[in-house]
Amino acid sequence: MQELFLHSGVSEVYGKCQEVLLTFLRIEVSGMQVYRVTDTYGKMLEEQKSEDLPKEEQPLPLKEDEVLYAQVDGTMLLTRTDGWKEVKQGRVFRQSDCLQASKERGWIKQSHYEAYLGESKVFTKRFEPQLEAYGPLKNKLVFISDGALWIRNWIADAYPQSLHILDWYHAVEYLGKFAQTYFTDKRQREEWMEHQKTLLWDSGVDIVLENISLLPCSAAGTEEAKRELIRYYKANKDHMNYKHFLTIGAGLIGSGAIEAAHRSLIHKRMKLSGQRWTIQGAQHLLDLRCAKMSGHWEKVIQLITKPVTKAA
Repeated sequence: MQELFLHSGVSEVYGKCQEVLLTFLRIEVSGMQVYRVTDTYGKMLEEQKSEDLPKEEQPLPLKEDEVLYAQVDGTMLLTRTDGWKEVKQGRVFRQSDCLQASKERGWIKQSHYEAYLGESKVFTKRFEPQLEAYGPLKNKLVFISDGALWIRNWIADAYPQSLHILDWYHAVEYLGKFAQTYFTDKRQREEWMEHQKTLLWDSGVDIVLENISLLPCSAAGTEEAKRELIRYYKANKDHMNYKHFLTIGAGLIGSGAIEAAHRSLIHKRMKLSGQRWTIQGAQHLLDLRCAKMSGHWEKVIQLITKPVTKAA
């Protein structure tokens, strides 16, 4: 019964769970009962993360020619006490789990998720064991990120031999924002953008930087937009060798996997109309949703079968 409450509470808003359980199982419960069960086991999962527990069963080693992908990003969640607060989220998956559904879309068969509502240092401490469980990876570990400073610094410090790719779509997005500010003529803007994108795709970031630098700025705001784009590209240019990156592993150069994770793990359940969270309550639910989406629901079952005080 508690597992049914958990499945319902992890998937639906607590008020809706009352209706779902009554409709399908003819069980009369309150949304508060579902909340108490869900929060209790989420808290137990969270406590496990802070304990010095034995290492979990190691994952199967990577194949000789396989890489491990890690994507990290943040998304905002509305809290009761601190307003909008960033959830740091990470997703890890093997090259062999990347399946190509079509030329436009792919599918990742299995991933491990980690999410933390708080400081980046705490998040990375929780996330690193998921990477280190595979043993020394060096350049077989491939990060894809949006180039945020805290992510760049963490990767450079903790995994200096790994491969770090600046997400292609963020690189193009920054270029597009500048072009929108600089070019008033639509046709001229589109032609310039296509040319720069072709150069970036061919690992010509230095040429693109030169092209941007040579543009004269006279209109208001264009000089600052130009400096901002140049700063961003210079900070990330070592991670923009896209022609080479396309030949590595599954050829991924975009962070679509972590963007999709934001929607499926967090937004779908925790960013609905009117929702505001306590810090602890949000973290407990994040832990449960990570366990479910990572295929580790057996950890929750083990907690349920332990002799503990009933949560409802």
